[in-house]
Amino acid sequence: MKTYSSEDIRNFAIVGHASSGKTMLAESIEAAAGAINRLGSVEAGTTMSDYHDAEKERQISINATPLCVEYGGKKLNFIDTPGYLDFMAEALGPLRVCDAAMVVINATNGVEVGTTKVWDWSRKLGVPHIVAVNGLDKEHVNFDTALASLRENFGKKVMPLTVPMNVGPGFNQVMDVLNKKLITFEIDGSGKFTEEDCAEAEDLHTELIELIAESDDSLLEKFFEEGNLTEEELRSGLHKALQAEGLIPVFATSATTNVGVTCLMDFIARYGSSPADHPVSKGIKSDESETEINLTDKNPVLFIYKTMNEGHVGSQSFFKLHAGTLTPGADLKNTTHKSSERINQIHVLNGKDRVSVDEMAPGDLGALVKLKHTHTCDTLVGGKLDAALPPIEFPGANIHFALRSKGKGDEDKIAVGLAALHEEDPTFIYRVDGDLHQTVISGQGELHLKVICKRLEERYHVEIELSEPRVPLREAITIPAESKYRHKKQSGGAGQFAEVWMRIEPRERDSGVEFIESLVGQNVSRSFVPSVRKGVTQACTEGIIAGYGVVDVKVDFYDGKEHPVDSKDMAFQIAGKQAFREAFKAAKPCLLEPIMHVEIMVPEEFMGAVMGDLNSRRGKIQGMDTDGAFQVVKAHVPQMDLYKYSTNLRSLTEGRGLHTEALSHYENMPREMEQKVIASNQSNGEE
Repeated sequence: MKTYSSEDIRNFAIVGHASSGKTMLAESIEAAAGAINRLGSVEAGTTMSDYHDAEKERQISINATPLCVEYGGKKLNFIDTPGYLDFMAEALGPLRVCDAAMVVINATNGVEVGTTKVWDWSRKLGVPHIVAVNGLDKEHVNFDTALASLRENFGKKVMPLTVPMNVGPGFNQVMDVLNKKLITFEIDGSGKFTEEDCAEAEDLHTELIELIAESDDSLLEKFFEEGNLTEEELRSGLHKALQAEGLIPVFATSATTNVGVTCLMDFIARYGSSPADHPVSKGIKSDESETEINLTDKNPVLFIYKTMNEGHVGSQSFFKLHAGTLTPGADLKNTTHKSSERINQIHVLNGKDRVSVDEMAPGDLGALVKLKHTHTCDTLVGGKLDAALPPIEFPGANIHFALRSKGKGDEDKIAVGLAALHEEDPTFIYRVDGDLHQTVISGQGELHLKVICKRLEERYHVEIELSEPRVPLREAITIPAESKYRHKKQSGGAGQFAEVWMRIEPRERDSGVEFIESLVGQNVSRSFVPSVRKGVTQACTEGIIAGYGVVDVKVDFYDGKEHPVDSKDMAFQIAGKQAFREAFKAAKPCLLEPIMHVEIMVPEEFMGAVMGDLNSRRGKIQGMDTDGAFQVVKAHVPQMDLYKYSTNLRSLTEGRGLHTEALSHYENMPREMEQKVIASNQSNGEE
């Protein structure tokens, strides 16, 4: 493949809700460009992008897959992304490095929750949109209804550039609004077509010109004066309108038969965004000041948007070249981790197919193999530049499991594997919780974590099991109390003696544990104050009534007694710990449970089921909002009642609901639940 200039490169991410036909649209682009001879099939596992075993097995996209073709004198880099909600965060990296978002919607379902999610992400990143209404060859589809759904959610700038003429089985004709043509496609998957003039397109063509003119004052004035625009003015205006989202073009397609896809490709090649349209990227220097990275800068600047271990290939780093020309043999600096990398081969990817290139122009997408110190969101630079591109902002996790090794001696391998999998997929998070004595893994959904765990077992040859994680409860008190504890030990040899007098009182929530001493006189040497503090700290860490950490308590060591010979550090640690324990039990202790702020986005028809389910989970509604055709419910729900909630929500909403969760605050657990937790933990402790 030849080297293309920045102006002749088209980078776009194919995004949308699950089952909208993104993978087959990518397949049709491949076929229309002549890169493949016939369309593959998701069901048969023969597509260019879904080539991993897990994707073939489940018949869904799991990974963002880069592809590329040459078409119309341009290089089209497109990335097929997952639409299933568990893996949708895979679209964030591609959206970050692409110059346009091709949003695919199912003609039957219209705009769905996943559609709005990727639309919001791309809008925040400043990425313009192109829409493909797909599946127009199916029964009971209505293009006008789908178009109305788009306009309801995304505004009046949504404009069809192709209109289907015969929707349903046998769909093979579209009206090209821009060129006023009737295009008839072969339905053999080749993408071949014939065209003829179409007078019916005149009204929509005029509407399109008006919309284009509105995005440019000079064009608008000329249009009002002359009633038309030249071909060059139309082309320039259309390009500008696309960048400014003064126009959101919509194309009618059937990816399974490759109908209408060529029109989409022609538009992208002629009018689509290129890296040259956005030549400047923001960089962050080591002193956290901002700098500009320009496409025309001499030295290369790469941003790694995804890493993946491909087994026989090894680690692959997918990148965008933000500046400079890249050649093999270049020595680059990783400004994120202050390390260095030697670039060996540079690859252009088309699914699992890799082609080595000797040079890559700025703005292009590619892949590098076996980098030693580089991971997702890292920046590699040449020359003296000391700046990194901002990292991708990934969504927080919304499902959690406790992970345990089933095999003896596998802990180290599991630790290495978890670290490597997190580097590949930053939306997968793990932590070793010392307080709860368990390893907790977190992700975007149950299927997401199942796929991660299967990779862990297969790559690192370990056996693991998942279970419900312990909820990080806290222990606190409700009233002041005090205690006097004497520790005395005489069993031959040196004795131990310490007496600690202690007062405790509750503090405000989230204020932590405060330790003070108000000793008066010479009953206790001040040198033993740190010993008492250590004992209190240990007791707070271990917990008193149920084995959870103590919070929000003020501790005052106000008096005591010592022995001139037998008093020592350990004796006062023990006395301090036990004095605190006795005072704590006398202060009407309680358990605090974490309360999560949950936001749920669902179609309106599922609101009743969702609200009822929240009530059953002790949820408290904080507010409701409308987002296009969707309802957003905000609620506070105890973390204890959110185990596998994402799975349950998708079941309630036929896969059309999603949620986010974040810690809001801690509050008192209901007494009856508290007693059960205490009894259970005491029973486990006895065992």
